[in-house]
Amino acid sequence: MRSVAIRAHPLVFGVVVFLASESMLFAGLLAAWFDLRGTNAVWPPSGTKLDLVGGTIGTVLLGIGSVTMGVAQVVAARGRRQVARTMLVLTLLCALAFVYVALDGWAHANFQVDTNAFGTMFYVLTGTHLAHVIAGAILLTALAIFLGKPAFTRDNHAGVEAIAYYWHFVFVVWLGIYATIYLIR
Repeated sequence: MRSVAIRAHPLVFGVVVFLASESMLFAGLLAAWFDLRGTNAVWPPSGTKLDLVGGTIGTVLLGIGSVTMGVAQVVAARGRRQVARTMLVLTLLCALAFVYVALDGWAHANFQVDTNAFGTMFYVLTGTHLAHVIAGAILLTALAIFLGKPAFTRDNHAGVEAIAYYWHFVFVVWLGIYATIYLIR
């Protein structure tokens, strides 16, 4: 019996390689966080108030968005573009709500990026992630608009798959950041 190699679409392969490099970025940021945490007797510094409710709401929003993105990917592959578009819009709304919650948390924080090492790492970690969420929102918008074009048909859904991988990555990275900032003491 002969095996047939199955190759990933170049776009999907490229996104996977890109996400691997982005994993290194976040791994470095998390390593810096844990290094600082390990060298400071009190982490976060006394008096630092974290918005656990906002962080949890953001996590739920990204989780819902990951589910709706998964549904969009499946139904797009089946040629059900209107359902896929609806799911993409729901995913986009979750992304935009996450951005609002994150910015609101920043606005009400009792520390700034230059307050101390904790503040610097908090804003760098959450800001880098927020930039990825905003990029994802732009990709989701473009995908929802252009879903009916030849690049996104049932027979050619590599674009949908690539954006879905990106969006799931954004959610998984947030789980690590959320656990690191809000749960690990």
